[in-house]
Amino acid sequence: MTYQDVRFTDDYFSVLALKGSYSSFNRVANSKRTKTPELTNIGSFEKCWKLIDGKWWMYKSATHDELFSELFIYHLGKELGMNMAVYKRGDKYIKSLDFTDNASVNFEPAFAFMGDNEDYENVFAKLEELCPQAKTDFVKMIFLDTIVANPDRHTANFGLLRDLKTGKLIGFAPLFDHNKALIARGYPKAPTKNDVLIRLFNDFISNHSEYKNELQIITETLLQTVLKTVNMKVRRKEIVELIMKRYAMILK
Repeated sequence: MTYQDVRFTDDYFSVLALKGSYSSFNRVANSKRTKTPELTNIGSFEKCWKLIDGKWWMYKSATHDELFSELFIYHLGKELGMNMAVYKRGDKYIKSLDFTDNASVNFEPAFAFMGDNEDYENVFAKLEELCPQAKTDFVKMIFLDTIVANPDRHTANFGLLRDLKTGKLIGFAPLFDHNKALIARGYPKAPTKNDVLIRLFNDFISNHSEYKNELQIITETLLQTVLKTVNMKVRRKEIVELIMKRYAMILK
């Protein structure tokens, strides 16, 4: 998913991008319209931008478990006070509100200043150089990714916001793109000491102990609250146990 440069006036190509149906292919192939926000999309999932009541929404196809995972993590992040991109449930898709508010600010993905380098220490050092106020939100992001087992955090799906007029970096962009985490690819086994995300996060936090006391507190009660909010049919006990076990391995 990408939020770059959503400055278009219609969503004429949206059905083709999302569903790829032959009828929608014929419709746009015979059109003289060529400008489309779909050219800003990246990633491996069918997706499109739709203009609804003057607001752009990213629609992304999703299975039941992908929908649940994205929505659960969105609501969990909100409960933890994190800056999350807005997500809502659809029928076989999930939609996310354009957090640039029709390009009133620019989203600069980390790829722009990190390339493919996802190393936590390297990203943190670059943020210290470019936008120190974003460091805490970066730590919160990798903490959330760790407890929900998100293997898909790369430099195209997080980054910074930049003021359009001054060019000044404002801070960390809202968090988005969690549809490969949690149960999206099945119910993960209990984590072990060899879990890559837990090991990487613990290595990072051991070098930056000043952030350890700032990590959000996760409780079973909190997770049950989020499950009720999402209100989808899943194996709730397994999800709670998985997150609590991952959280416990961070605290050790």
